[in-house]
Amino acid sequence: MTDQHPSPAAFNQQVIEEFRANGGAVGGMFEGAPLVLLTTTGARTGRPRTNPAVYARDGDRILVFASNAGGPRHPDWYRNLLADPRVTVETGTEGGAVETYAATAEPLLGEERDRLYRAQCERDPAFSAYQAGTTRVIPVIALNRLDLSDREHTRAIGAYLARVHRELREELAVLRRDVDDYLAGPAAAQTGVRPEPSPGKRLAVHCLAFCDALHAHHTGEDGAFTDFEKQFPQLAPAIGRLRAEHHVVAQSLRDIEVILGSLSARTAAGEAETLRAELARLAADLEAHFDHEERQLLPALSGEEPHAS
Repeated sequence: MTDQHPSPAAFNQQVIEEFRANGGAVGGMFEGAPLVLLTTTGARTGRPRTNPAVYARDGDRILVFASNAGGPRHPDWYRNLLADPRVTVETGTEGGAVETYAATAEPLLGEERDRLYRAQCERDPAFSAYQAGTTRVIPVIALNRLDLSDREHTRAIGAYLARVHRELREELAVLRRDVDDYLAGPAAAQTGVRPEPSPGKRLAVHCLAFCDALHAHHTGEDGAFTDFEKQFPQLAPAIGRLRAEHHVVAQSLRDIEVILGSLSARTAAGEAETLRAELARLAADLEAHFDHEERQLLPALSGEEPHAS
């Protein structure tokens, strides 16, 4: 008999899609449970990873519990947060929508962790069973929403944003030079196809790493934009444009991944030429996007007036 149960990844995706379609409400085994979606950056892959988790409110912060249903290992999303505490949070609202915002994860320790986990067990006895079923101490993580009211904090955010943009520009320039070097190789020039697979595979890995980093950066920004609009309402038109540009860039990244599938499989020079053209288009789009973002957001984060669009 064929097993009809979905894989854990497929089940998670079903929950995520239902959550987003129904303002945070889901049915089945999670019906009525307070759920939140966490998008973390994969500790090994660098790719954004989204997982549902049960949560509890504790004042202005949200608490999540790395129970993994009492399994022997911490869930992957918890290990991701240890490597990079920046997280995008999605919660349902009373109006039936989904609110998305940026937060920083803080694993809680000692008496505070124990007290808050006991409180969760009182709310939901399943968490007592989870802890009884494993020898590990189930972590409790506080998610602290991005605070844009602190000027020192916003300046630090601005400095971080500028640094990430600089690194992404530099990485894209290196990647484009790698493609040029690949196409300038003697085998490509003589035959049009490189017989050895390793150069093409190395190029594909490099390109995918860049795509993952850019996608993760924009995912985090999309979460932060909610609070940017609240703190700096005059930036709403600029942020609307930035959101739209993120969709354009995301499509370019998907197109590049399709090209890479052919490149890594056959290492054809023709595919590399297509990749070079697509990277040139992405570079132009990104430069315009980064320039607009820096002209609008960085002055506001440092307490200045944004430049004219």
